[in-house]
Amino acid sequence: MGSGHYFWAIFYFASLCSASLANNAKINFREKEKKVLDQILGAGKYDARIRPSGINGTDGPAVVRVNIFVRSISKIDDVTMEYSVQLTFREQWTDERLKFDDIQGRLKYLTLTEANRVWMPDLFFSNEKEGHFHNIIMPNVYIRIFPNGSVLYSIRISLTLACPMNLKLYPLDRQICSLRMASYGWTTNDLVFLWKEGDPVQVVKNLHLPRFTLEKFLTDYCNSKTNTGEYSCLKVDLLFKREFSYYLIQIYIPCCMLVIVSWVSFWLDQGAVPARVSLGVTTLLTMATQTSGINASLPPVSYTKAIDVWTGVCLTFVFGALLEFALVNYASRSDMHKENMKKKRRDLEQASLDAASDLLDTDSNATFAMKPLVRHPGDPLALEKRLQCEVHMQAPKRPNCCKTWLSKFPTRQCSRSKRIDVISRITFPLVFALFNLVYWSTYLFREEEDE
Repeated sequence: MGSGHYFWAIFYFASLCSASLANNAKINFREKEKKVLDQILGAGKYDARIRPSGINGTDGPAVVRVNIFVRSISKIDDVTMEYSVQLTFREQWTDERLKFDDIQGRLKYLTLTEANRVWMPDLFFSNEKEGHFHNIIMPNVYIRIFPNGSVLYSIRISLTLACPMNLKLYPLDRQICSLRMASYGWTTNDLVFLWKEGDPVQVVKNLHLPRFTLEKFLTDYCNSKTNTGEYSCLKVDLLFKREFSYYLIQIYIPCCMLVIVSWVSFWLDQGAVPARVSLGVTTLLTMATQTSGINASLPPVSYTKAIDVWTGVCLTFVFGALLEFALVNYASRSDMHKENMKKKRRDLEQASLDAASDLLDTDSNATFAMKPLVRHPGDPLALEKRLQCEVHMQAPKRPNCCKTWLSKFPTRQCSRSKRIDVISRITFPLVFALFNLVYWSTYLFREEEDE
């Protein structure tokens, strides 16, 4: 008898267990989610206009923790001083009114796609110019409600943000572009934004920018006080370094080549007027066009940029080469005029001597008179003979290398134009090399100081 009761008891317990398992298998958790949502968000049970309570249900401000994921940075515009970024923006806070039963851990969270169903922080981007959400194929936004009342809001957005730039060191500069987020209507007595602990800002790997490199980013707080109260604010500073190789190839090397080409006129004959004029004017116009093209891609600022110094000095060198030819041409014509005057004066002196000789030969009664040995101060023949005597009477000197090299070039009064060309061949390259030394040492040193 006892064994029969034992058998029926085991059979009854097994039936209960199988029924319980069958009931659990038939539970529709989607229906449970619907019931939970209706329970916590039903009419008259939840008011999205009222902010959540503070930490641990106190009357303090609601705390919202923020983190962002930078997906891409499409452009950084120097003219409009703005940059475009696409990011995933996340906010997380606790609303105790949204607590629910997780059915023994089977409901990990509830997902919503309508942000107006729950209370949302009134965050806005203070330095935003333009922005839009992404709705392809569906709106890229979700809200997750966890059993303990924690709410996670995530959305993908694209923004065009203002980025004031200091272009004094352009193109050897670094720029700091900020992303500022603040509360619009809730003061710090009701709402406080905090960066999420751990890793508040994430950047996609292999971020590619056309002319910049993202060196680092820093998170900070930027609470602002107005006459209506103090408002919570977060900011992240993105430090960009401009890639110099592009500007070296497109600007600096071509300008150097134009300056060097303008020096070719120093080696042309001073009589080749068309060649020297066309070379000087062509390089000057090319340099002016290069300068205007550079300025067209930059905003009109009131201060001098590093690229302005470079293009201005290069333009000055090219213009100086053109002025040098004008000076050479003037000196050449002046030398020719003086040479012609000397030739005419010699011809007149020779004609007067010949006339006097003929007069002596024809006059047989004339007495022979010796020329006085007194040297007249203005007599060119006597001066030339005196110089020849002085040269022959000077003592021999030790040869000097510099003087020997300079003696190869014409130094007489009739070759002033040639001497100007010779001096320019040496002076222009030396001054330009000195300018390069000062320029690069100054701006590279200032770049290191800013870093």
